[in-house]
Amino acid sequence: MSQSPAAFRFDYESPALRFGPDSVRDLDASLDAHDADTALVVTGSTVGTTPAVMDPVRDGLGDRLAGVFAETTGEKRLTTAFDAAERVAATDADAIVAVGGGSSIDVATVAAALTGTTQSRAAVARTVRDTATVPIPDGALPPIVVVPTTLAGADISQGAGIAAHPDAGVVDDTHSAVADDRRLMPASVVADPVLAATTPRSVLAGSAMNGLNKGIETLYAATATPITDATASHGVGTLAAGLRALGTADPTPETMAPILRGLLLVEYGISRPDATTLSLTHAFGHALSRASPIQQGVAHAVVTPHVLAHLFDSTDGRRDRLAAALDVGDDPDPASAVIDAVTAVRDALGLPARLRDTDGPARSELQAVAAAAVADPFVDNAPDGVPLTRADATEILDAAW
Repeated sequence: MSQSPAAFRFDYESPALRFGPDSVRDLDASLDAHDADTALVVTGSTVGTTPAVMDPVRDGLGDRLAGVFAETTGEKRLTTAFDAAERVAATDADAIVAVGGGSSIDVATVAAALTGTTQSRAAVARTVRDTATVPIPDGALPPIVVVPTTLAGADISQGAGIAAHPDAGVVDDTHSAVADDRRLMPASVVADPVLAATTPRSVLAGSAMNGLNKGIETLYAATATPITDATASHGVGTLAAGLRALGTADPTPETMAPILRGLLLVEYGISRPDATTLSLTHAFGHALSRASPIQQGVAHAVVTPHVLAHLFDSTDGRRDRLAAALDVGDDPDPASAVIDAVTAVRDALGLPARLRDTDGPARSELQAVAAAAVADPFVDNAPDGVPLTRADATEILDAAW
């Protein structure tokens, strides 16, 4: 089995990871651990008006709840993050609790970055446009507690995506950017299978391949380390088995428990100050979801087998380790076995197999999507010897069509 390079550097400060049924009811303990008195909950309108989610969150914070900002959307707008940051100041909250999926977590993270800024909205939007980054002020930022309710795997990260939109009157087109700073790593992640089981199965399935791919990419990325090999290997196997079971069962605390455990494991160590293990599939997921309304997890479901085929055609791609993680290590053709195992998870979840069957881009737009995928910075984390030219990317998208 191929190994990571002998020399490696692993600079990582993990948040406190809390797992267990009803663990969200002890949210006040997460505030105590970071000397925070009150917290603003940042979430979307659907989650924010769902009693099965919000009642335990309110109970867990008790009189430490400063308010609820239930205005995040899948578009992850910079203006929404500014609105949330202003609500933090207005309520005198000194912590943020992000509840929901990847979009809410990203907006809450960027809001934390903006709490100390002295720049105007227009100035920050121009920086987003010109540099594809969010300016982050010096000094302390409010601690972030993350309570995930989907399977996107956006929980344990020091980075967050955001977009400046033209309707704010500052930029002419939509511009995506990343806020990335080790101070944005959550102080705590609370993975509660009781809470996750309240999420509709369709939403869980739609986000699941995004989470699974974090582990798959971590195992083949050029930035892999022996530490991430260990956590991702165990996490991929646990998560894949749990997702296959979810395909034939309703979300319950029992079905969600192994899935959330696996998700925590595949996320551990993937977002670091000097590296990330996100790679080729995430580059395609970004390009597709920015060009169309397709959900990123659905985009991953469609393109992953074709990305893996390109990977294995170009290099070893650590296929033996991936096959072992997916419990198909005895297969004489590990590359095909890995692709088949990932496809089986997708099919068990009832996710589409072709781009034409999604709300993704039109076929005439695939050339532009291919160019965006090649330009994505996560392509740099592909193993040595794996080219991704525009022609390669177009071939992958054509195969996925």
